[in-house]
Amino acid sequence: YRHGIHIYELGTLAHARNTIRHAALPTLRQVASVTGLTVNLAVPDGPDIVFMERIENRDGVRILGHFGRRLPAHTTSSGKVIAAFNSTVDQSRRAVGFPPRAGQTIRTESDWAAGLGAIRTDGYAVARSESFDGASSIAVPILERGVAVAAISVFGPSEIIDPKLDALVPVLRAAATRIARTHSGAAV
Repeated sequence: YRHGIHIYELGTLAHARNTIRHAALPTLRQVASVTGLTVNLAVPDGPDIVFMERIENRDGVRILGHFGRRLPAHTTSSGKVIAAFNSTVDQSRRAVGFPPRAGQTIRTESDWAAGLGAIRTDGYAVARSESFDGASSIAVPILERGVAVAAISVFGPSEIIDPKLDALVPVLRAAATRIARTHSGAAV
């Protein structure tokens, strides 16, 4: 009996996440086309995030791919921005700690708390050499009723991503709004 309910819960969760992936796909493709960068869609899972979709950049530059991967929330811009706007993810990450993954990974709860405060103020997150040395990403939350249910991000070598920060944030914000509207309409 218990296993049956757990399998039902997993199926329901998978369906909900698949719904957001389908709602996001056209927008992810558009952002990849406009920016020329790799674009990711991530969803929370406990203290981690799972990359549900990835649209590759068109210049052939590849850094270890995220699609289908699970990473600790504190090591990615997507994870940080989701945690900043989803207290369940924040608390889940605090409960398991902050193991280092790359040179600049957040390692303490005080750094985590300060980072989330800045992200709430700015409305976006940046990760530089936190998952992979030499790689950067910028993420914006996809909100439903004020809570982050996913994030859209661009990812690539730091020398490509970092100089484009100011131009990329508005593109990602508009995309996140579009995805949230499409997803909420699809969920009805």
